[in-house]
Amino acid sequence: MRYLASDKVEIIQLVQNSDLSVRQTLTRLDIHKSTFYNWLKRYEENGVDGLEDKKPIPHAVWNKITEDHCEAVIELALEKPDLSPRELAVNYTDNKAYFVSESTVHRLLKEQDLITSPAYILMEASDKFQQPTTRGE
Repeated sequence: MRYLASDKVEIIQLVQNSDLSVRQTLTRLDIHKSTFYNWLKRYEENGVDGLEDKKPIPHAVWNKITEDHCEAVIELALEKPDLSPRELAVNYTDNKAYFVSESTVHRLLKEQDLITSPAYILMEASDKFQQPTTRGE
């Protein structure tokens, strides 16, 4: 259950002024001990404002390269259009000391329409094998 900051202050004061022990008071209030002490610490450090619910801050994703590196990979691809995604990845990793996989380079280039689909060669099936086996005849 979520409590408002004013409710948290009231609970802290109730626990501190109670004739019962902290554990017994928290048990009756059905509040976990670590939750209470977390509130108490935040209240002592920042007052009522410290008890306000804060939205979680998104952290950087561990397996996603930054926008700067994405742009640098694309620039490298434009400077050296004759290199394959594998060669670009190796070149970037060696020169910038930052690992970028071949698949990431391929995905980035495809997003920028720098990679075209390979030309498909249409092959027709024959009615007979060109070199049929002689066994079983």
